[in-house]
Amino acid sequence: MAETKGKKAARGLSLHLGLNTVSAAAYEGWTGPLAACEFDANDLAALARKQGMKATLLLTKKATRAGMLSKIRSAAKSLRKGDLFFLTFSGHGGQVRDVTGDEADKQDETWCLYDSQLIDDELYFELGQFTAGVRVLVLSDSCHSGTVTRARLPETTAGSALARSKMMPPEVGRRVYAQHQRFYDGLQNDVARSAGKTQVSDPDAVLSNLSVSSGRINAIVKKFKAAVILISGCQDNQTSLDGDHNGAFTGQLLQAWNLGAYNGSYAAFHAAIRAGMPSTQTPNLYLLGDVARFVAQRPFTL
Repeated sequence: MAETKGKKAARGLSLHLGLNTVSAAAYEGWTGPLAACEFDANDLAALARKQGMKATLLLTKKATRAGMLSKIRSAAKSLRKGDLFFLTFSGHGGQVRDVTGDEADKQDETWCLYDSQLIDDELYFELGQFTAGVRVLVLSDSCHSGTVTRARLPETTAGSALARSKMMPPEVGRRVYAQHQRFYDGLQNDVARSAGKTQVSDPDAVLSNLSVSSGRINAIVKKFKAAVILISGCQDNQTSLDGDHNGAFTGQLLQAWNLGAYNGSYAAFHAAIRAGMPSTQTPNLYLLGDVARFVAQRPFTL
């Protein structure tokens, strides 16, 4: 967003989380080793800085619940209409049982932070705290966007670098939830109480309302004050895959961006990323709030 006479230039803040492991103490002995998540976070932070944003990195042990929420809440308090908040996550996704009744499949999706899982209800609530007119871009290179259980990897891919799935194994998820049920149930109930009548719908539950075709843009949740674009790494029944330097989704995103040579809109950018991905991993696009102008902009533009 260009600076005009008498008007301050837009500010840009970004937060990048990359977790190559999680704490065994928080995940019942499982550490979920991955290879490329810290690379993903570093590369996207570099992109953000080149675009004029002030970038913050939270890598593996520093990517905690308290650390992430503190940075998001600080950004929500400081950014104003026209500003941009850019949030990226690369790591495992998981699920916990839905206790507030907002998920058709009775499961809430999560990001696996180092010391605990962040439930999707929490993420959407925090995004809902940004001031009207703030633009928020979220990129999730994880298994986090589904309304149904994701398919297991084909046996033929076992042993290859790309066979590393960013999905917490279901048996691990069940064990973690069983041992920490009071904590995770409490988080969901706390969000529901805090949101009250202003509670926003979970995008997963209304994905069918999304239309991004022929220039027509429909936001799937319109109650958000901010304009929010979320691009996730895979469809509901797919798995986001790790790599040696970048995750499959982040690597293709960086290729489409082409060191800043890309000049299309966010909607076209999503299509370009999808076009370069295999049929086994197709990125999703979610739009929240009044996003018509935002989604038509060149990606990462202040």
